Amino acid sequence: MTDVSPIDPWLLAKLVCPVTRTPLRWDAVRGALLSEAAGLAFPVRDGVPVLLVREAVAL
Repeated sequence: MTDVSPIDPWLLAKLVCPVTRTPLRWDAVRGALLSEAAGLAFPVRDGVPVLLVREAVAL
């Protein structure tokens, strides 16, 4: 797996956690967007972030 996010950097800079409204961070190991404030990892499927709480995994 690569450290480079499959999400455009411009978009990634604008994405926020749907729970806390804090910035998300790309984690290449998990292949997910992390919200450290909420303790959640949001999946990215086919390059599309899935920012649904029911789809998130607890950290």
